[in-house]
Amino acid sequence: MSSGYACGDQEGAGAPIAVVGISCRLPEASTPDAFWRLLCEGREAITAPPERLGQQTTARDERWGGYLERVEDFDADFFGISPREALAMDPQQRLMLELSWEAVERARMAPDSLRGTETGVFTGAIAADYPLLRQRAVRNAITHHTFAGTQRGMIANRVSYALGLSGPSLTVDSGQSSSLVSVHVAMESLRRGECGVALAGGVNLILSPESTEGVLQFGGLSPDAHCYTFDARANGYVRGEGGAVVVLKPLDRALADGDPVHAVLRGGAVNNSGQTPYLAHPDVAGQEKVLRAAHRRAGVDPAQIGYVELHGTGTPVGDPVEAAALGAVFAEGRTEPLRVGSVKTNVGHLEGAAGIVGLVKPVLSLSHGQLPPTRNFSEPHPNIDLEALRLKIQTRRDPWPVDAPLAAVSSFGMGGTN
Repeated sequence: MSSGYACGDQEGAGAPIAVVGISCRLPEASTPDAFWRLLCEGREAITAPPERLGQQTTARDERWGGYLERVEDFDADFFGISPREALAMDPQQRLMLELSWEAVERARMAPDSLRGTETGVFTGAIAADYPLLRQRAVRNAITHHTFAGTQRGMIANRVSYALGLSGPSLTVDSGQSSSLVSVHVAMESLRRGECGVALAGGVNLILSPESTEGVLQFGGLSPDAHCYTFDARANGYVRGEGGAVVVLKPLDRALADGDPVHAVLRGGAVNNSGQTPYLAHPDVAGQEKVLRAAHRRAGVDPAQIGYVELHGTGTPVGDPVEAAALGAVFAEGRTEPLRVGSVKTNVGHLEGAAGIVGLVKPVLSLSHGQLPPTRNFSEPHPNIDLEALRLKIQTRRDPWPVDAPLAAVSSFGMGGTN
């Protein structure tokens, strides 16, 4: 069963895009298989902050999150990088290198076979903790390698350089929607013929306590470190780190090459909500417009969608807005409620990499023909009428609904880029 980030214009429908390779590095899940097990078991990979952040805490609070182990580890020699340069590199660059290599191998390609080809690299990332960390920890930290090592744009460029790829190479920063926007840009680049293969994904690492303090002061974090998506207890999100990469090819080429096809992306859309009550306030009309445009461009009837992977942050402002937009698009004419859920209840909010994690989950679900459960739901938020909106939180492991074979994914940035 294959289908799409069914986000997507009959008047402008493009060629379907195949997902032929997947890699991920997530809390308690360093491979797609491990991630699938975590989802099916309904585990919550949220822990106290690691020693590297210097934040000792015994009580569960806002500093708890979905953390990776040993983010400092990196086989620099494998990628032909000197130890001195590796130390100057943002670990997000290192992680993207590793994820890209693994994704290509999981697509049953030899990474060296792409050298010199017009393969594109599209990365979503927003975090910039490492320059601050280096300057604080090391006297005279600025070296010959610092400028390239701490630029976000280099997260994608580093992969293109290491693998010898000559297609488009760019890092997208549209806030928390960055990595799903990077997938959209990759799809359009493939359709225009700018590249024949694309690596698309995102990374997010929490490397300094100041960045968590910034989110806390903004008012976004759950005080008990649980993500209660669409639930009456919704009180903020939990931070998470890691990343994922998908290898994309036009479907006809993937089939001709005998590639493994995990899912087919039909189309997507990107917009901005424009002027709202304040800069970071989500908007029903803007989110509804992007959902309708996505289905139009994919040539897909919303009734074909069996499941939507929510942005689903578990915030008392964002969740009712997202629910209202979904209901406006999906409620009409549905005989069964639309199933929805959020991976943020398992691994936290990966911010710049949240969208790609939200994509990988339904890709794996489609591949296995099953819907894993969403955690931490008992009763709906008082501002979300699930029955009227024709929505249903997926709280248990079920077979994929046979009468609705497609999936959709939503991701929204705090600056309004949907």
